[in-house]
Amino acid sequence: MLDVPKIISVDDHVVEPPGVWQDRLPARYREVGPRLVRTFGRPEPGKHGYRVVDDPDAPDAVWVDQWEYEDVRKVIPVGEAQVGPLRDRYYRDLATYDEMAPGVHTQSARLADMDLNHTEAAICFPSVSRFCGQTFLEAHDKELALLCVQAYNDWMIDEWSAGDGYGRLIPLTLIPLWDIKLSVDEVHRCAAKGAHAVAFSECPPYLGLPSIHSGYWNPLWQACEETDTVVNMHIGSSSTWPRTGPDSPGLVPKSLSFQNCQVAFTDWLASGLFEIFPTLKIALTEGQVGWIPFIAGRLDNEWELGDLFEENIRTRLPKAPSHYIEGHVYGCVFDDVAGLRMRDQIGMGQIMFETDYPHGDTSFPHSKKMAEKLVTGAGLSQDEIYQLIRGNAIEVYGLHRWGITR
Repeated sequence: MLDVPKIISVDDHVVEPPGVWQDRLPARYREVGPRLVRTFGRPEPGKHGYRVVDDPDAPDAVWVDQWEYEDVRKVIPVGEAQVGPLRDRYYRDLATYDEMAPGVHTQSARLADMDLNHTEAAICFPSVSRFCGQTFLEAHDKELALLCVQAYNDWMIDEWSAGDGYGRLIPLTLIPLWDIKLSVDEVHRCAAKGAHAVAFSECPPYLGLPSIHSGYWNPLWQACEETDTVVNMHIGSSSTWPRTGPDSPGLVPKSLSFQNCQVAFTDWLASGLFEIFPTLKIALTEGQVGWIPFIAGRLDNEWELGDLFEENIRTRLPKAPSHYIEGHVYGCVFDDVAGLRMRDQIGMGQIMFETDYPHGDTSFPHSKKMAEKLVTGAGLSQDEIYQLIRGNAIEVYGLHRWGITR
């Protein structure tokens, strides 16, 4: 019988606890910095999720814990904490921290949930900050925003990933996306503290930032190479979701969300950046992998015809785009049997596993059973199972730093 070893999940999430910023910001900023306020009012759609307005007499008024920061009002929806008591609630419902499973935001409870879920280690993306720190990119006061990014990173390294979490909760940090020099400095600062994974956007122009083709980000990639830091791009880190129209049902963008990873994959393989930065590694998160052979094939075919539409393409990109996948581009799965069946075309060494705790599509607390079904359906060997479930993550993220070598 095939054995599924302890899981290393490369895509989990944490809902920031109340003290992340209030415990770390200078006193002069605490009244405007991110803070959690229990509110009774009427929920309404905000720019990114739901907010609650002061209307306690409204028939649909509810108690919520609302994050307030400058002019931002954000309530964590059930879908971002959909485990334990909230498992069967509608994903757009709103809830207080008291209603959430403690593992959503508390280290000790998270570690207990990981034990229950056959999980040794996990990398966690933020919630209030958004997947690559867009909350702070959009802020008005950039001095405060920088302090917020640094406070989050210090909490991630010094508290969430420290103590009993050391070697189990692997730190993933943010950068001040609005300033390339500050971003480079923050990568070096966090690496010196022991963090070697950073969040980035799958498509920076969607956030009003320069593209990866512009050269603007090259100092960041150099810093990531110098510090052996992996660049992580989660679906939704461009603050966009694929839709076919304003009235398309929720099933449509949810099912098409992998397209965000396709955009990043195509951008990076066509960029020539892996020629300039030969040891740089990127991870495309929650996009599954079944589409990789097709997109890689399209890139290669167009590259062969390249001189018809891009002069001197082989000067910039001397090898076919698919050549740059191995050792550079990594995807992850939680239910992609079809993708794993195409592993020989993708490269078994490029695929990792995720549990997506505590989001609505998490397999918690049955991730081992989900993995067993997945690897059996795809016909993986025992060695391939090891690569998928933990071996590739150990190598990609350099988990030997935390004593995880096998």
